[in-house]
Amino acid sequence: MKSRLFIFSLVFLVNYMSFGQNKIDLKADFNVRDHTIKIKQRIVYQNTSEKTLDTIYLNNWPNSYATKKTALATRIADEFINDFHLAKNEDRGYSVVTSMTQDSVPVDFKPLKDQIDVLKVVLNKPVKPGESYTLNLAYVVKVPNSKFTSYGVTDIGDYNLRYWYITPAVFDGSWHYYSNKGLDDLYIPKADIDLEVNYPEYYDLTSELDKVKNRVRDSVKTQILTGKDRISTKLFLNKEPKFNRIKGDDFSLISSISDTELDVLDKVLITERISKFLFQNFGQYPFNKLLVTQIDYDKNPIYGLNFLPKFIKPYPDHFQYELKVLKIALHNYLENTLLLNPRKEQWLLDGIQMFYMMNYVDEFYPDMKFLGSIADFWGVRSFHAADMRFNDKYVLGFMLMARTNRDQPLNMAKDSLLKFNNNIANKYKAGVGFKYLDDFINSDTLEAAIEDFLYYHKLEPTSTKEFESFLKSRTKKNIDWFFDDYVNSRKKIDFKIKSVRKTEDSITLTIKNKRENKVPVSLFTLRNDTIVSKRWIEAIDSSKTITIPRENADKLVLNYNKVIPEINLRDNWKSLKGFFFNNKPLQVRVFQDVEDPYYNQLFFMPVIEFRNIYDGLTLGLRAYNKTLLHKRLNYKLEPKYSLQSKSITGSGFVSMTHYLENSDLYDVTYGLGFGYSSYAKDLFVRQFAPTVKLYFREADDFRSNKRQLVSLRYVDIHRDKDVNNILTKNEPNYGVFNARYIYSNDNLIHFNKWYTDFQLGHKFSKLSFTYEYRRLFENNRQLNMRLFTGFFLKNDNPLDSDYFSFALDRPTDYLFDYNYLGRSEASGIFSQQYIDAEGGFKSKLETPFANQWISTLNVSTTLWKYVLMYGDLGVVKNKFNDPFIAYDSGIRVNLVTDYFEIYFPVYSNLGWEISQPNYSQKIRFKFTVDPQVLFGLFRRRWY
Repeated sequence: MKSRLFIFSLVFLVNYMSFGQNKIDLKADFNVRDHTIKIKQRIVYQNTSEKTLDTIYLNNWPNSYATKKTALATRIADEFINDFHLAKNEDRGYSVVTSMTQDSVPVDFKPLKDQIDVLKVVLNKPVKPGESYTLNLAYVVKVPNSKFTSYGVTDIGDYNLRYWYITPAVFDGSWHYYSNKGLDDLYIPKADIDLEVNYPEYYDLTSELDKVKNRVRDSVKTQILTGKDRISTKLFLNKEPKFNRIKGDDFSLISSISDTELDVLDKVLITERISKFLFQNFGQYPFNKLLVTQIDYDKNPIYGLNFLPKFIKPYPDHFQYELKVLKIALHNYLENTLLLNPRKEQWLLDGIQMFYMMNYVDEFYPDMKFLGSIADFWGVRSFHAADMRFNDKYVLGFMLMARTNRDQPLNMAKDSLLKFNNNIANKYKAGVGFKYLDDFINSDTLEAAIEDFLYYHKLEPTSTKEFESFLKSRTKKNIDWFFDDYVNSRKKIDFKIKSVRKTEDSITLTIKNKRENKVPVSLFTLRNDTIVSKRWIEAIDSSKTITIPRENADKLVLNYNKVIPEINLRDNWKSLKGFFFNNKPLQVRVFQDVEDPYYNQLFFMPVIEFRNIYDGLTLGLRAYNKTLLHKRLNYKLEPKYSLQSKSITGSGFVSMTHYLENSDLYDVTYGLGFGYSSYAKDLFVRQFAPTVKLYFREADDFRSNKRQLVSLRYVDIHRDKDVNNILTKNEPNYGVFNARYIYSNDNLIHFNKWYTDFQLGHKFSKLSFTYEYRRLFENNRQLNMRLFTGFFLKNDNPLDSDYFSFALDRPTDYLFDYNYLGRSEASGIFSQQYIDAEGGFKSKLETPFANQWISTLNVSTTLWKYVLMYGDLGVVKNKFNDPFIAYDSGIRVNLVTDYFEIYFPVYSNLGWEISQPNYSQKIRFKFTVDPQVLFGLFRRRWY
């Protein structure tokens, strides 16, 4: 202990000499009527580099709310959240700097061209190494509405503030400044802070800073706050007290985490246990108070708990509350003391946080199940999910992205991560990685190294490189693989036992590394499912053959304890009992389960659907192999009984997916789909379609919504013949080869999509082009444009049949791609369903088809909120006829874009439709009942 204190003292002295002391003095006057803060501020910053500074940079993050073009606004829009873009000007915040001086002389300052929340300041007097500059600022901050990032002023007038004043950027030989993107990752140097806050006396102030004194004068309360070596100055003004302070001997935990089910004594005991756990593993907290807020938890919840309805309580109340407080306490402790660059090196903080969350559950709740008390219910106990421990969810969360080729390296900058990776998968991968590393190093080396690293580097700037060097100095084992392959790449982990030769005394086996990495794997020998031995096998380039003692083992298993996050566990074992014992038994379950690598799983699920009016409500049973984690080979068979048609219908498919990493072409899927359903009253269609699809994305930018798709398929259609129906009497059965290329860039503000489509049938071939554009302007007006052009290369179909013709307003859908509720209806409400395809017209005109060529333009723009005006213009050309110029216009009510819309025709070639008889039959609607389509609303925000 004495040696560690000596080392710490030496490190502290060196760091003190290297990093110096910064200071921020600030006076803030709150005006709650117009939600502004008038600020006078002094910044003292020491140049600890070896360079002379004549220009410096300041973080002006309060100004990141000022326009709809800031990085914050763009980030919010990228996740398809329109609150900020549609907000009133008074709801968005800003900052206005009225003066800035150095030694009482005004300095030249201005925001960066594309980063208005970063100020460039040209100093009057350059600052040499070791010297300090002093700036005095006066400015006004308009507090934004809290609905954008949870920080700001709430609807009831409470103030939740973070990054609410100007701070110096970090300079360590190069500048580190970034725009606010709502990621809570401002990188600033520590400073001694003194605040004078003036606010109405009916507010209650909460902060981690120490309260020195307060006074009340003329209904205005003045609170003096101070703190040494701080980077966080969250400040809360609440009309009603929302924080509970649980005080220990030298430490207080201040929490607003809500839980009405627990009494005060339970919360005190939980807080004491969490505090003890923190101090035992991280050392004493250097400040008197640790703030744990409901906002922190809402922004980073324990996923799983937050999705459950309140009336479903699979976990004990104290467990839920305890983990909520633990998660935020771990994060805030580390964030306030481990001075990393959070934009670039967040993975280390996340990894330590998740590692100790898992350790906490292992220590205090070792028997807690993933499903909690639900795991003991009858009917649930037989599922593999019921056997999973609570900590198994971390591998599951990471694998949701790894199995779909959407995972990203841990060392990737935070603002480059997909939302799901930033919030869930990468955090879990980091924590699971530390568990893996801990198991490999053994003997509590990792825990001791983390504790000492935090001890020596507490409140001092550090980096992940320093952590890597520090950890490597604590073990003789080679752990380069952890940083090179696990942290710095997205290489997957997958091993298998390739071959086994056995004698009475020994076993010779070959282990194959199916991926290009150098990570180690654990090998277990078992007898009657009891562990006989465990050893680590390292340096497996592509394969490695080893010989081990037999030790009466009857089974070999790689990664038996599943501590290694392998992408595939289904080929990790070999039996020593016989030739056929390795065939996995079939496991049948009703409803979907998590993957059990020791079984071939088959799931059955009852199905209740409504897809069209001819089949009506359908009841069936879905048989499939898909688990919660994606598999490369998937199949589904779905027979159904249709109550309306009183017949057996159904569908199915089988597909194989190949994922390609580090390539724009990231997904190749081929398969076969088939179906049998009604297409008219008492008439059925059979579909059969082999398909190949190639998916492209930007390999260096997963957040980009730019996507490309090449689709090749052959659609074989057999329909019941109806002599009374012109659509089927000539050619009820046909086959069409279809090739399509799609480019899309789906964003909230700018939407671009275009595609070309080629079709080849027995009597025709055709080519079409579609372009779609959508723009949301700063005045909240929306412009939608769609251009369609199609022409026949060959058309030998009868002139009296338009079944394969281009449609002006309602495609015949001979490939059965669209979700028509009543595809064969010529009248009634279901004939009014609108499909945004081909001509795209809403009015039903006298020339509805084109058997030669067609070109149309569809435009709509905002009138008021979700009400738009639309207009369509087109030219239709049929054989032996002059071109027909078509036009229509009307009102579009856009309730949910692309999913639920209503069109009211007004004027067209037919005249003023709104005044014509039977107008209700002219109204068109767009509506989908497909759950997978609706799920896209959620998916596009996270992936």
